[in-house]
Amino acid sequence: MQHYTARPVPPAALKDLRTTDDAGRVPAPFTDGEGGAPLRCCLRRSRPGERIALVSYAPLRRWATRTGAHPGAYDEQGPVFVHAEECARPEADGLPFTGAHRVLRRYSGDGHILGGRLVEDPDGFAPALQEAFDDPAVAFVHVRAVEYGCFLYEVRRD
Repeated sequence: MQHYTARPVPPAALKDLRTTDDAGRVPAPFTDGEGGAPLRCCLRRSRPGERIALVSYAPLRRWATRTGAHPGAYDEQGPVFVHAEECARPEADGLPFTGAHRVLRRYSGDGHILGGRLVEDPDGFAPALQEAFDDPAVAFVHVRAVEYGCFLYEVRRD
């Protein structure tokens, strides 16, 4: 079985998002009093007292700009939590945020959705990713929260 690594929001995108998010809004950082927000910058949960921001992020749009792809109507933007200031990258590789139902959404090289799969058990992530990447048309997979559809991270072939 292949090993897969979650990819956080890239550093250049984070720098932009901390100034103006992908919806054109200036972020409003706040002190997280409770902790537990899934941070897309370092792929861990926030800790009480950390400064974070909820920003709008369009991962396909940013990817399409870099690659020349045309995702068309599949271009989405949605809310993600990030640290308000630059932070350390993920401390470990692997797949975070697997303790709840997730959707693995498959995308082609032009950014079109090729399908998706609900993963209800943390042990189901590796087989679902293997199944996705067994299809040569799949360029990458987005892991998303079921409840709100929020982007959590991207996975590509190693």
